[in-house]
Amino acid sequence: MKKLLRGHYLILGIIAGVILGGIVGSFYPETGVRVGFLGKLFINALKMIVLPLILVTITLSIMKVERMGSLGLRTFVYFISTTALAVILGIVLVNLIHPGVGGAVLTGEIPEIIKGKENMSIVEVLLLEFISPNLFESAAEFDVLPLIVASILFGAAFAALGRENKPVVELFTLLDKAVMKVVHWIMIFTPLGIFGLIAERIGLAGGGSQVIALAAELSTYFLCVVLGLFIHGCIVLPAILFLLSGRNPLEYVPHVGKALLTAFSTASSSATLPLTMEGVIDEAKVSPRVARFVLPLGATVNMDGTVLYEAVAAIFIAQSYGIELGIPQMVIVFFTATLASIGAAGIPEAGLVTMVLVLKSVGLPIEGIGLILAIDWLLDRFRTTINVWGDCVGAAVIDKYESEGQGKV
Repeated sequence: MKKLLRGHYLILGIIAGVILGGIVGSFYPETGVRVGFLGKLFINALKMIVLPLILVTITLSIMKVERMGSLGLRTFVYFISTTALAVILGIVLVNLIHPGVGGAVLTGEIPEIIKGKENMSIVEVLLLEFISPNLFESAAEFDVLPLIVASILFGAAFAALGRENKPVVELFTLLDKAVMKVVHWIMIFTPLGIFGLIAERIGLAGGGSQVIALAAELSTYFLCVVLGLFIHGCIVLPAILFLLSGRNPLEYVPHVGKALLTAFSTASSSATLPLTMEGVIDEAKVSPRVARFVLPLGATVNMDGTVLYEAVAAIFIAQSYGIELGIPQMVIVFFTATLASIGAAGIPEAGLVTMVLVLKSVGLPIEGIGLILAIDWLLDRFRTTINVWGDCVGAAVIDKYESEGQGKV
């Protein structure tokens, strides 16, 4: 009961942090920027614990999983299926709404965030990102995917040792408890951190009126992306959760509410991972064995919100330049956006980087990214929330089928 009450108070605190941050950033932008250090401290604390969390939880889960093949296959099928549904939804909506048609021809320079990445290929994103020659360098750069691959390999190696791995399992079990204890300590400061993040971001944008003006400037595009994310997050994923796991979405959402609010505030799936795991395992009661594998992997490669946004943004840019995309080009956008989302790191605005691949695949000007840059920071928060929500749903669905599979053995 005490833990339940603490959870409710924390959710209320996070909501208050979002509201107060919005008020301070909107009406007192200079103050909002000044209190931004609270958000930076919070993000740094989350990032500090994310890497140990990934290394420990994935290695431990692989060592303990007896049916690794079924868990990996089900996770892969779920990620690919929901990603495909998201990108199809985005393509359908942008072709129905036509947000780029009728406006002025928009041009711009290549944004700083993607300079030097104009010549990236899908092979570089998908293959070279998986294996790192220097794991310490990957950790320093917060490049999570190679660390996940290494954790899976070492977990499988320890599992192959049989009874000899008992001391290692005991050590990693103890480390897992210690890591989650630190996560709980960090969670206490979540409302303050979120207050600082929201206040600073709106303050840097020039206040609430400036944010509204930016949204109005690209209103049709903004609404198209948000509508797609709303449909996927509030209709498609809840339907999947109910039909495939038997869980009531209205009861499941409060369990992961802290993670979703934090995802919106931080715009980072990876930084949100500690709170996601705490909510899914401790509150939603998803099997730790499944959650420890699905959630860290999902935070890196399962990007429903990002892939929907990339499909909408790419076709919006084509419409803005008056470029007609036929069915073959739409199919290319579908496959490229799906593959590129796998290589998108769970960090703020990673979708802009992989957007280069989508635009190049159908011959669209990379400078077109400059058209959507002004509003991207805000849309990034919406799509990150859907990314995390998709991971939470996936953990519950896969847990259902894994538990049934174990029962039949």
